[in-house]
Amino acid sequence: MPSLAAAFPGADPRAYSPKSRSRTSHCYGLCVIIRPVGKLLDTKQNQSYALCLEDRLSGNLLNTKEKPRKTVGNQMASLLSALYDRAQTTFTLADAVEITGLRPALASSLLHKAAQRGLVSHLKRGVFVLVPPELGSATDYSGNPYLVARRLAGDAPNFISHASAMEIHRMVTQPQFVIFTSSTKRIPNRTLEGTEFRFVLIKPNHFFGTTKHWVTKQESVEISDLERTVIDGLRQPEYCGGVTEVAKALWMRRQDMQPSKLVDYALRLGVGAVTRRLGYLLELSGIAPEVELARLRRVLTLTYLPLDPVLPREGPHVARWRLQLNISPEELEGVRTT
Repeated sequence: MPSLAAAFPGADPRAYSPKSRSRTSHCYGLCVIIRPVGKLLDTKQNQSYALCLEDRLSGNLLNTKEKPRKTVGNQMASLLSALYDRAQTTFTLADAVEITGLRPALASSLLHKAAQRGLVSHLKRGVFVLVPPELGSATDYSGNPYLVARRLAGDAPNFISHASAMEIHRMVTQPQFVIFTSSTKRIPNRTLEGTEFRFVLIKPNHFFGTTKHWVTKQESVEISDLERTVIDGLRQPEYCGGVTEVAKALWMRRQDMQPSKLVDYALRLGVGAVTRRLGYLLELSGIAPEVELARLRRVLTLTYLPLDPVLPREGPHVARWRLQLNISPEELEGVRTT
């Protein structure tokens, strides 16, 4: 190990003493995660002082007693380096076992200590997220919400849907604070660091109409495509802010919508309420040709359903689409100018 004088000319000699070279007293090492290679940083967890030219002028002592130290041992440094190389911000205990070669119990202990130091944050049993170094001493961090939702779903097929997909597709003008994920497996809802993760159960044969969305250069999630997002919104308007918001989304992205695909998806889903609502909105907005509207009308039954199930069942009936209009056409047309 080079002397302090050689590494940091003019530094206060109290920061390093030849008498303290043993492993049990002071331990100086290279930190490759937070600082560029070559900067000396104290990596002993209970040591009070660290010397870093990035943060202090030469010779000044940086006292870190007041806040938790994000210290890194050799095994954790190797794990973090491998995860950063993969651009993998969320990971599992199995990933840590694979990278470090440790037994599961030892890898779990390593991650538990890393969480205490604020290097990683625990999402759920066996699932973790890297805490970005730029957060400083912060230890509470949940990571990218879409990647977190994917991890919370585990091995179950899933895709980002409803209002969350609308936000990704730029179909809304207001920020969303709930992450909706559709999955073929029943998954409990969770709230992590103020973000609510809500999971919508779907049948396996209803898993269609998805596309890949790249969150980082290496990590992606499945999301509903434009047309499927509209269909999900019409099936469960309460997860999208109501039918008015879905109508607004449909109009905002009308140039990119494929009317035939919308009709295909509605018929494949086989939900009468969706068929009625879609047909009415397509006709009202003039987006779809008559041939596509006729495909929807052919499967209608005699039952009348509300245009928006969230609102009271009141208003006139439209026989053409077997709908009760509890939202006026004027209100729906008004969203085009907002």
